[in-house]
Amino acid sequence: MQIQTVLKIGAALCVAFFGIEAARTSLQAPKPVRPPPAQVLVQSPVQTPTDKAAFGFEGYQIKPLAQFTVRARVLAREDYQMDKEADLSPMDLALGWKQMADPAVYRPLNITQGGRWYRYSWKEQPPIPLQEIIESSANMHMIPANASVHKALKKAREGGLIQISGYLVEATHPKGWRWTSSLTRSDSGANSCELVFVESAVVE
Repeated sequence: MQIQTVLKIGAALCVAFFGIEAARTSLQAPKPVRPPPAQVLVQSPVQTPTDKAAFGFEGYQIKPLAQFTVRARVLAREDYQMDKEADLSPMDLALGWKQMADPAVYRPLNITQGGRWYRYSWKEQPPIPLQEIIESSANMHMIPANASVHKALKKAREGGLIQISGYLVEATHPKGWRWTSSLTRSDSGANSCELVFVESAVVE
């Protein structure tokens, strides 16, 4: 056999070997699939009309204003014991959805809670337009329907996901004091928080 022929056969065998090895390696180690962005998974809250009748709860009259469901990122949590609302709502959750559920968006913000408010600030410029922050996040006052729901809410941690369902409500005290939920996600400032009577809470 001529040397030239031997070299050609050897080269062909090398090409075949490396081709088979590359295919075998590719099958053994598939490329990881990137998860979709967080904001794709966490959509806006769902609010629908309700005809549920008012009812008594913890010494208050609770009037359902709308049925409400949300799956959101927990941006912050504040527990309350001393203010006048604490016997009804022992916890506030600052929640984010859509772009405000994306860690790349909310982590550059300085997020704080206190006095039943949720506040955010930034250096130089916000990561997304201010109106998007307003419409994609909110401070929500939690009214747990029972001890089991309260226990579930207490598992909420910053950065985690939570699913909540129940009602946006108006709470009235016998002495005349009234606390009313916001019914829009586009407001900000005083009276812009949601007051949620929580019938179900699941921390993911």
